[in-house]
Amino acid sequence: MVWQRCGARVILVWIVLFALLTPGAGPFAAAAEQRGNAAGEPVYVVPIHRTIETGLLQFLKRAFKEAEYANARHIILDMNTPGGRIDAAEDIGELVRASKVPTIAFIHGKASSAGSYIALNAGRIAMEPGSTIGAAAVVDLSGKEIENPKIISHWTGLMKAAAENRKRNPDIAAGMVDKNIVVELPALGRTKGRGEILTLTADEALKVGYAEAITPSLNDVIAFIGAQDARIVHFTPSPAEKMARFLTDPVVMTLLLIIGVAGLAIELFIPGFGVPGVLGLLGFGLYFFGQYAAGFAGVEDIALFILGAALLAVEIFVPGFGLFGIAGIVCLACGIVLAAYDTQQAFISLGIALLVAVVIVAVAAKYFGRRGLWNRFILRDEQKTEDGYVSVPSRSALIGRTGRALTPLRPSGTAQFGDERVDVVTQGEYISPGTAVTVIQAEGARIVVRKAENNGEVR
Repeated sequence: MVWQRCGARVILVWIVLFALLTPGAGPFAAAAEQRGNAAGEPVYVVPIHRTIETGLLQFLKRAFKEAEYANARHIILDMNTPGGRIDAAEDIGELVRASKVPTIAFIHGKASSAGSYIALNAGRIAMEPGSTIGAAAVVDLSGKEIENPKIISHWTGLMKAAAENRKRNPDIAAGMVDKNIVVELPALGRTKGRGEILTLTADEALKVGYAEAITPSLNDVIAFIGAQDARIVHFTPSPAEKMARFLTDPVVMTLLLIIGVAGLAIELFIPGFGVPGVLGLLGFGLYFFGQYAAGFAGVEDIALFILGAALLAVEIFVPGFGLFGIAGIVCLACGIVLAAYDTQQAFISLGIALLVAVVIVAVAAKYFGRRGLWNRFILRDEQKTEDGYVSVPSRSALIGRTGRALTPLRPSGTAQFGDERVDVVTQGEYISPGTAVTVIQAEGARIVVRKAENNGEVR
């Protein structure tokens, strides 16, 4: 079929994309822009912009690994972020805290929420005039503040631990999370009261010991750490990492799964278009590519998904009492969920995708159902009597007529009605030749007779 040929091409394209766009491989690997002396210990400048999400973690791991391998003098975290996922921030914070290369966070703009936690894990903090740090309250996807005490307590503990580890006041970090905590700020001549989430400006952060310097530019940060003579390496994400950060977003993940499930289901049950099948393959291909490029999915997860698809194909063409189908569905679901960084989020996304896909497939089946795969195995054409099609001529005109048996009726035989010889059958009794018989029932080619009363007149 057309879509199968297109599908093979799509798979080939994705194999090439995996080879070329995987971080650290191929011609699209991230290029580090360098300036300064070619020799000596370099300083790595690593951007943390936009939101904090799972795709950022793998980029930072690669940056820190390369900086350590290059025996870097410092890592400057160039930060301007509104925050993001707490789980991703926890892992990034641990990476920064455990770095063998000294770290300094340069905040130009803001380091809010999860961003403030990452900054607190850095060895030092420098802030641009007018920048802020804090406002680390836990919120949901809609931006509404979460009131769950367990979640707040957990996040507050993490923020306090990060501050204590760098010899900063842990109460201030707690005040950035919990609005019910009162924090005395004598250096600022004020108190953070209840109902307030603490945010510090650059000047305030410097006064309370949350920043070591106010630096108008990156060059000033470099001067502050005494690295004016160092080779500066601006570490940038590869195209694959940029794409992975986009594709691993929960909303994008869900959309890709909807396209994948609905596309392949439509092509399976309503083939002949090609487009839904190709879109389905692209949806799943982009989903696994994003998870793989971000470092979350392994080859085994992709292989599990392919095995599931193969088992479903076997179930269609080789009856297995549903065992192949059930095993295929389980393998598909496990491959999708296990490939993601957050398995719970992946499970939720898959559930939403299935519900939406059912609606899409139902609508498609309503309008295009007669073109489906199963219609190739089922004869749906009907030849109805009202359309002029008849299997045998109607013999209802014989009912009530009397004739004579030409042969013994045991119980079937032949009788003559006027000039016509007719194959008949009795209700079980024996009738000898020459006996008068009357037709009592005519159903298609089956003519039922019985002995005529008083050897009635033949007519």
